[in-house]
Amino acid sequence: MFRGFKRRLPALAAAAALLGAALSATGPSTAAAAVPETIPLKITNNSGRGDAVHVYVLGTSLTTGQLGWADASGTFHPWPAGSVPPIPAPDASIPGPAAGQSRTISIPKLAGGRIYFSYGQKLVFKLATGGLVQPAVQNPSDPNRNILFNWSEFTLNNDGLWINSTQVDMFSAPYAVGVQRADGSVTSTGHLKSGGYNGVFATLRAQPGGWGGLIQSRSDGTVLRALSPGYGLETGALPANVLDDYINRVWQKYATTTLTVTPFADQPGTKYYGRVSGGVMNFTNSSGAVVTSFQKPDAPSVFGCHRLLDAPNDRVRGPISRTLCAGFNRSTLLTNPHQPDATAANFYQDAVTNHYSRIIHERMADGKAYGFAFDDVGHHESLVHDGNPRQAYVTLDPFS
Repeated sequence: MFRGFKRRLPALAAAAALLGAALSATGPSTAAAAVPETIPLKITNNSGRGDAVHVYVLGTSLTTGQLGWADASGTFHPWPAGSVPPIPAPDASIPGPAAGQSRTISIPKLAGGRIYFSYGQKLVFKLATGGLVQPAVQNPSDPNRNILFNWSEFTLNNDGLWINSTQVDMFSAPYAVGVQRADGSVTSTGHLKSGGYNGVFATLRAQPGGWGGLIQSRSDGTVLRALSPGYGLETGALPANVLDDYINRVWQKYATTTLTVTPFADQPGTKYYGRVSGGVMNFTNSSGAVVTSFQKPDAPSVFGCHRLLDAPNDRVRGPISRTLCAGFNRSTLLTNPHQPDATAANFYQDAVTNHYSRIIHERMADGKAYGFAFDDVGHHESLVHDGNPRQAYVTLDPFS
């Protein structure tokens, strides 16, 4: 099945700063005069592949609120109406650079933006009555299943540019993102270590418990991607009880111990206290009043940071849930009753953990990744931001 573009964009939804910026997109800003309506995006093809590259810039107009796409000049085009069954979307592809070359296009101010790029074939997008339908390659019948592609997520608004490299849904064609600041300096993230791309797949295959089943290949043997563990549960690659042992141990521990959550780094005095009673983890504030409660989560809730670990955009449940989600995925809840634990050396030390995220982080040049939706807890996400961006970068990296 296709998946609607209106769904939560996991990695950028995970970034609290990005969400705040999107909310203030049309409000006054000291940076507003400095951020033009479009900025250059330089795409460099260091992949070493001879395939033609196709680029897409999609998102929501901050002016009209419409979903649409941008052409190479940065002009925004709203999608036409869809139907049931979905109909083909207009061809929004932009020819990308050949191997060893670069191409600079323009990107407009968009919220929830995505920069897709594919090798060899154009992606298939369709329009349903609810909006754009995007690839859902966990489904073997999806028309994009055998296309090698990936995407970056971004928001550009009056407060600047946020752009990431994301592995929340899948690990695939390697790339990095960057931004040039007003002083000419460039900051980037997303590059793998030498041998890191092949190393991710090799280590997943060697990890017992079905983790190698996350890998999808074409019939010709070309490795296309590794699905995130949440999708691994959907496809049956991972067993439904893959995290049960750790989750049960956490629930047992905090029946007799208090879990202290300090969700805001800039507000160390704001703390919440969790204890399990009757199978439910109740959080109280400093006055002892219960502010929110969580049923014992399952693996889909942990990997997806949703369902039983839903994180609304509020100031209490959402921040607590984000912290729990990070602690479960990184397996720090048993070793540290004060969360979040922001020390990377403490992550993924339990045998029961998010091995997908662990393996990716280990192979990133700067250790940063979006291995799960709230990987920004403690600032371990592969995201760059600047309030006065002069240029954005997407670099297609070697498959090695």
